[in-house]
Amino acid sequence: ATGEGRFGNWLENMVDWNLSRSRFWGTPLPVWRSEDGTEEVCCGSIAEIKSLLHEESPEKELNDVHKPYIDKVILKSPTGQKMFREPDLIDVWFDSGAMPYAQWHFPFGAGSSDTAHPDFPKAFPADFIAEGVDQTRGWFYTLHALAVLLFDSVAYKTVVANGFVLDKFGNKMSKRLGNVVDPFETIHQYGADATRWYLITNASPWDSLKFDVKGIEESQRKLFNTLYNTYTFFALYANVDQFTFQEQYIPVPERPEMDRWIISSLHTLIENVQANMDDYEPTKAGRAIDEFVDQHLSNWYVRLCRRRFWKGEYEADKIAAYQTLYECLETLSKLIAPVAPFFSDWLYKNLNAISNREHQSSVHLCDYPLVIIDDIDTELEQRMQIAQDVCSLLLSLRKKSNIKVRQPLQKAIIPLIDPSLQSKIESIEAIIKAEVNIKEIEFIAADNDLIRKKIKANFKTLGSRMGAKMKVVAQEIARMTSADILELERNESFSLQVDGETIEIMPGDVEITSDDIPGLLVANKGSLTVALDTNMTDALAEEGLAREFVNKIQKIRKDSNFELTDRIVVQVADSEMLKNPLNNFYSYICTEILADKLDFFPEMQGGTDIEVNEHNIQVLITKTN
Repeated sequence: ATGEGRFGNWLENMVDWNLSRSRFWGTPLPVWRSEDGTEEVCCGSIAEIKSLLHEESPEKELNDVHKPYIDKVILKSPTGQKMFREPDLIDVWFDSGAMPYAQWHFPFGAGSSDTAHPDFPKAFPADFIAEGVDQTRGWFYTLHALAVLLFDSVAYKTVVANGFVLDKFGNKMSKRLGNVVDPFETIHQYGADATRWYLITNASPWDSLKFDVKGIEESQRKLFNTLYNTYTFFALYANVDQFTFQEQYIPVPERPEMDRWIISSLHTLIENVQANMDDYEPTKAGRAIDEFVDQHLSNWYVRLCRRRFWKGEYEADKIAAYQTLYECLETLSKLIAPVAPFFSDWLYKNLNAISNREHQSSVHLCDYPLVIIDDIDTELEQRMQIAQDVCSLLLSLRKKSNIKVRQPLQKAIIPLIDPSLQSKIESIEAIIKAEVNIKEIEFIAADNDLIRKKIKANFKTLGSRMGAKMKVVAQEIARMTSADILELERNESFSLQVDGETIEIMPGDVEITSDDIPGLLVANKGSLTVALDTNMTDALAEEGLAREFVNKIQKIRKDSNFELTDRIVVQVADSEMLKNPLNNFYSYICTEILADKLDFFPEMQGGTDIEVNEHNIQVLITKTN
């Protein structure tokens, strides 16, 4: 739009003030003209000016050719007339437009008066420039104007015309309106990195940005706090096990599947970020990093692998986990470096100070990460995405029914829209069952009688396409049968007949939901449907109490500043409601809380009161080492 519209229109309507301005300070036009306007000269050098000096010129030395001294110079025309300098100045933007040559002191570089600096050909034309969209008639134009005049060349190959920063309501910031944000106060409060990340990822640079400090808080929380917490988690356990990346490197194909998945996702991210950066799309690149850190690294890999870092011997599985998480953190420090220069360098230096894997003292001296295609396993990423989607839906159903994740449930039920779905889910079944705390996954036919689906039109996506026909199309969509919905889900399209016309409906054009039935909650995401059995047995309830008890004891350990490896003895006041659950899950509880013994006592002195699923109980914890 800038090239064809704003910039193109400007070129078509150029006027005199494209070149000159009536100002006092600036670059003087080197044009002298006789008083009657019949003779004029344009001087290209000081030597030429001196050769044409009039004997009555007040200024003859030419020690300073800037204003106001140059205004005193009078030249002599071929017929002997006095010539006075044109009073206008060159538009100051032409100074900026001369940047590609001025930075090399062209043409005075390399010891010669007629050759440029040896690095000049490498820097011109520029690969990329950026400036505010309001400089279309300034820098963008003068750069090209001078480049064409001097070298018959464009001055730059790519330009990003930055939009305006508006207030959160979309109004221009002004002192009069009182909606100006002081950038230095913002940076002082939130940091330069969070501010920069927000500006880049909130809107594409060429779009105007509705600035809201809450967005910076979100960037700070979602990316930087998450990365910081992930690093501190890694450092905590790496220090315990004295991991410094000195062990023999475990090839990615030999690592557990979870490690192979996050490394595959990491290199898919590198590929995505590099492609977007090369296409001058920093917003898409930043958002891809946000999603990886939040959804994949923190809320999936670290959470599911947490036990690997603090359980078991320091052997291949644990070393693979350390190497994998280290590589993710190190690579992320490089990926975010262009936008978050300070945090990225802090993270890089903290890692490299211990491992010495990199020879560079700063992340900003490192090469940008390169994708390793062999480490990308697309099929594995697809399977893990299914696992994440299934878990997300089931956890949403738990939240809807107010059932804690620590409370085990019997099963989830999944209709098989795609026949290959069963084998994909079975390959990641253990992850799903552990993540949402269920005992089993049951598969049923897509055309079952258990889960009834409903469908309605998505007016947001269909409205612009259907126009006046939208109401009729919506009515026809509402009449679609279960078989029709199944066909849409399987084929990702459905031919709808409306008034003798065939209209193709895509999954994004509709909203598919399912009714809950007693003891069974249902959720959908695209063609994926899951149901959660919320019926509670005595055995499930007992296990839930045991898990809740473990959680409370772990909190006491943390609040008491126990070391991760400290073993304990636990004394519990007799409780009729809790004694059986705790005895039935005795081994599980002791393993989780590192307890050598768990005893019940009719009466206790001291201890801590805890609440386990609305049952009050007193416990006393002591260290045994």
